[in-house]
Amino acid sequence: MTAAPTSNNFDQAELDKFAALANRWWDADGPQKPLHALNPVRLQYVAERAALRGARVLDIGCGGGLLSEALAKQGAQVTAIDLAPELVKVASLHGLESGVQVDYRVQAAEDLAAEQAGTFDVVTCMEMLEHVPDPGAIIAACQRLLRPGGKLFLSTINRTPAAFAVAVVGAEYIARLLPRGTHHYQEFIKPAELGAWLRQSGLQLQDVSGMAYEPWRNRARLSRRTDINYLAFAVKPDQA
Repeated sequence: MTAAPTSNNFDQAELDKFAALANRWWDADGPQKPLHALNPVRLQYVAERAALRGARVLDIGCGGGLLSEALAKQGAQVTAIDLAPELVKVASLHGLESGVQVDYRVQAAEDLAAEQAGTFDVVTCMEMLEHVPDPGAIIAACQRLLRPGGKLFLSTINRTPAAFAVAVVGAEYIARLLPRGTHHYQEFIKPAELGAWLRQSGLQLQDVSGMAYEPWRNRARLSRRTDINYLAFAVKPDQA
């Protein structure tokens, strides 16, 4: 389950911040309450664009395993990686309780790409890119990990005044839906920046869709608005 990462594409303070939430990761009314609401929407977005039953799926930045388990329940063979050992432990323990089989590992995407290039039909990387020093390197690793024709699914937060107002001020300081310091505005990612990294890695962007969270109902839905949370879908071209 554990491998010493050789990649330095992480921020230890970010890992520590989320590790501190590990024990309540699966508490639907705890600090990750919004993530529980987003998870069905993330799964829907993936399932509508990729056949999951029997597919080899990699979940990068899996945290406590919310999406990993959901993908496995759809019949996927899921490998899930994160660099926070506390989160991987919680994910593994929850899998033992739920009976959902996921191969959890403490490993960097770049390191796994060096070992298992061209292995996966689907790669997901949700709510993670805005927490690493070099998001482009993660996307390049995703490209290497995918088989030709494989599909990549990403979600992150746009760098706009609306996102600052909602995801930082509103969620962390007013409504207190998230712990203070969860997000840093300067690390948010514009869709054009994400698209450039995808092109540089040889991936073809297929779709960008907004994802709206309604805290008064604790529900999330797909949206045409991409100025706060958004999802993206890209494909690795088939080799000639």
